[in-house]
Amino acid sequence: MCGIAGYLNFDGKPASSVILKAMTDMLIHRGPDDEGQLVEGGLGLGHRRLSIIDLSPSGHQPMASRGGHLVISYNGEIYNYRELRLELETRNHVFRSESDTEVLLAALEEWGLDALPRLNGMFAFVLYDRRERRLLLARDRYGIKPLYYTTIGQTLLFASEIKAFLAHPAFRTEMDPDGLMEYMTFQNFLTDRTLYKNVRVLPAGNSLSVSMQGPITEPRQYWDFEFSERETGRTRADYLDELDSLFVQAVSRQLVSDVPVASYLSGGLDTGAIAMIASRQLPEMRTFTIGFDMSSVSGLELAFDERARAERMSALCRTEHYEMVLKAGDMERSIDRLVWHLEEPRVGQSYPNFYAAKLAGKFNKVVLSGAGGDELFAGYPWRYFRGDANFSFDEYSARYFKSWQRLVPRDSFPALMAPLSGKHTTDPLAIFRGVFAHHATELKRPEDFICHSLYFEAKSFLHGLLVVEDKLSMAHSLEARVPFLDNDLVDFGMALPVAHKLANLGEVTGLDENLPGPKTSIYSQRSQDGKIILREAMARYVPADVAGGVKQGFSAPDATWFRGESIDYVRRALFDPKARIYDYLDFDVARRLVADHVEGRENRRLLIWSLIYLASWCDQFLTRGAARMPAPRLERASRLQ
Repeated sequence: MCGIAGYLNFDGKPASSVILKAMTDMLIHRGPDDEGQLVEGGLGLGHRRLSIIDLSPSGHQPMASRGGHLVISYNGEIYNYRELRLELETRNHVFRSESDTEVLLAALEEWGLDALPRLNGMFAFVLYDRRERRLLLARDRYGIKPLYYTTIGQTLLFASEIKAFLAHPAFRTEMDPDGLMEYMTFQNFLTDRTLYKNVRVLPAGNSLSVSMQGPITEPRQYWDFEFSERETGRTRADYLDELDSLFVQAVSRQLVSDVPVASYLSGGLDTGAIAMIASRQLPEMRTFTIGFDMSSVSGLELAFDERARAERMSALCRTEHYEMVLKAGDMERSIDRLVWHLEEPRVGQSYPNFYAAKLAGKFNKVVLSGAGGDELFAGYPWRYFRGDANFSFDEYSARYFKSWQRLVPRDSFPALMAPLSGKHTTDPLAIFRGVFAHHATELKRPEDFICHSLYFEAKSFLHGLLVVEDKLSMAHSLEARVPFLDNDLVDFGMALPVAHKLANLGEVTGLDENLPGPKTSIYSQRSQDGKIILREAMARYVPADVAGGVKQGFSAPDATWFRGESIDYVRRALFDPKARIYDYLDFDVARRLVADHVEGRENRRLLIWSLIYLASWCDQFLTRGAARMPAPRLERASRLQ
């Protein structure tokens, strides 16, 4: 796990080693163990290293191929690198290290772009081909590892995080009005936009080829999700046995490491099953849980504290277990550091993730995460649109679109966004429909609509979660791995018949995502209607009440705290009409919407979080002309043994 940063002058102006080092220094948290730079003509290619596999100097980057014509700066882990290495050795490739980086280089030399679908892992890289005089930027299938780029005149900038661009003298931070409109509509980005004007994220499953003379072209997709039912004639027992085998294989694959591997442990199904399987192979494994102070909390949010369930699972797994308890003031204490590291706001309220990574990063370099299980196996039954052949795609997408406007009531949205009038070209419904452009499922049965919904969640919601996972773990020099996103397990999940994922397919329901607490009494009285085959398969490893438990999101009890202990902080952050955020949003409308929450009339916890985030983002990244660039920050000074 590492950090990539660099730039290319299309006009051939020599790149500066001083500028390049300043860019890589902005990513020191992603790679405190080593650094490297290549400056060659107009190209500066930099790297920061977090040593996980082959801790020796042989893993230093940027790394050149044996012949020297390929040079790579790479971030990630290729879990099947040993198998690829054996195949490449039969093709006369010789290796001088034990690193997966060298295997990736040889695979790209042997197969070119055709190597990308062969890679089972998480990655982003920039490859310099000296013979062809080209750069290749690429990102893994699912978007686990980020890669951003922008052009300024005759210069291309690229990096694992946008903050590296701040160190280049040509870069200036500006708010992208279209990006802000997109985020305020979906609490996420469904396109390749960011909040930063002209800065794009390379889409998951895409590569980008760039001539050294420019200009850049459009990204090329090499892989995409495809949720569709396939007739197999297989029994439920067959599916259960295969799921069991593939899940164990996925977890085992992701234990490859030359440093200890730990796991998050929430007390729920996904992390519980991962920890149980991993701990059988790692008898001294550590696990980590975040809990919440419940002393002032009431109602549905009382279920948010999962420490007791996690402690029970830890005892069953026999792990060395650690916990951190968050209180009402912890969001305020972390918000500026969180925003600095996360950069672009994404789905949900992510400060508990920041503290979880902080806790794990005190002890380990690698942690296993449960992300992806809900998106693959339909863990959100209240969110999936059901329909029949009477619905056209336009009708389906128009109705489904409304359920994904998460932050602002539709009748208040135009007034809130009024300061952007005439400054954007965003059509939110067109953006929403654009997500489905490459998913060819015919909409004839309820199962087809659910496959479409699962595709949407994997392309958008899951990607947002993965951005959060990467940025907030790497803030603490911690590599987060996601066993559910193993290629073989994903292929199985996409083709699995919907009837094995969801019960009660004919029912159409919905849920206000602002509502806190376990997802009960909203979908046939049971959130257990989701992930039904995964629950059954994992009951072989976790207790029955965990396998059949109520779905519980990872959220703090902020609906209560925003009306109680944190009410003064909310008012200080959002009730100042001179705050920079109100250059882009209407102050009076925002104040009214927030007041609806703090005075108990509505639940607007997601909106309040998003506004607080944006206010901090404006203060940290925007000035009246140039971006503010604080000194690089390493959150983790040392690890405990």
